[in-house]
Amino acid sequence: MKQLTRYAVIGIASNLAGYLAYLLLTFLDVGPKLAMTTVYLTGAIFGFLGNRQWTFAHEGRVVPTMLKYALAHSAGYSLNYSILYLFVDRMLYPHQAVQAVAIGVVAGFLYLLLKKIVFTDPLQTHPTVAKRVPEK
Repeated sequence: MKQLTRYAVIGIASNLAGYLAYLLLTFLDVGPKLAMTTVYLTGAIFGFLGNRQWTFAHEGRVVPTMLKYALAHSAGYSLNYSILYLFVDRMLYPHQAVQAVAIGVVAGFLYLLLKKIVFTDPLQTHPTVAKRVPEK
């Protein structure tokens, strides 16, 4: 529960800032998908630092974790882009409302990926491998 709460704190702060930036960019005539792309990339970079250190307290290897994180966010980005395409371009809903909902959908999707795939320690999660404890 502590982990989910920390994820929510980081998510609410970064997504609120990101959504306001999205609204500003679209107000300045940047297209919704380009604005989302810009905001998404910025948020993902800052999210890695906050989620790795604070939410998941991950101490595993950085490079493999970054690669998994990038793949997870690629999936999240694709989901967000698809939501905008379907509901704004095809169904003609207002992009502001669609993006607000998409943020929540993508956040839940990413939490599952980050918890189950990205910020895992193979020694802790694999049932047949015991974590080594240093001898005193």
